[in-house]
Amino acid sequence: MPLQRKLVGLIALALVLLAGCTPQAALLLQVLPGNTLPVLLGNLEKVDDTNRSHLAELERRGDWDGMARFAEENVAKDPRNPDWWLVAGYAYSQLGRHDEAVRSFGEMVRVAPDDILGWNLLAQAQRSAGQLPQAIRTLDNALRIRSDAAPTWFLLGESYRDLGRFESALAGYREAVRLDNRFAQAWFGMGSAYAKLKRKREFEEVVVVLRQLDPALAEALARSVSTPR
Repeated sequence: MPLQRKLVGLIALALVLLAGCTPQAALLLQVLPGNTLPVLLGNLEKVDDTNRSHLAELERRGDWDGMARFAEENVAKDPRNPDWWLVAGYAYSQLGRHDEAVRSFGEMVRVAPDDILGWNLLAQAQRSAGQLPQAIRTLDNALRIRSDAAPTWFLLGESYRDLGRFESALAGYREAVRLDNRFAQAWFGMGSAYAKLKRKREFEEVVVVLRQLDPALAEALARSVSTPR
């Protein structure tokens, strides 16, 4: 089973745990929550057990420099292996070296263009690097490859939100929840956009849905967003 399929649920969660996305963001890491690396390591199909064990130890120590160097060493040996580009991008994101994360995830996309995970991570790295138009282009390209991935639509909504283009953001959020009506973070984004647009009725409808899906996130929306009047 491809890596993307194994991780689709994880990435749907992980992609909302990023800088600037939700009230949770300040507590979270730049690309993936720290405790997800062991899951990633277990699904790196082109990395052998010895290397996975070494990566796990680097992650346990928080040695992101060491992980980046190790990934680059392996990339030099096998530049067509997308898993090593993923590890490199992850490490650089942890270090806050977003331009290098963009480069790494860009290479992941180049060598594995059918893997939607790479496109999503590239777009998020571009957002973290302040490259918002590039992130939108990346996501548009991803959707030409696969249009039924809710996390991609969610990220598109987030990217338009970053630019203050709330009507465009709504289109992304709506498609995300159409594809996955339990995608609580996409409902959160939708509610935030409705609030910015002062669309009180729609905002309140979102809150009702979100209370059923994730009461804590609904409360966070209520606390962080002034209800439109």
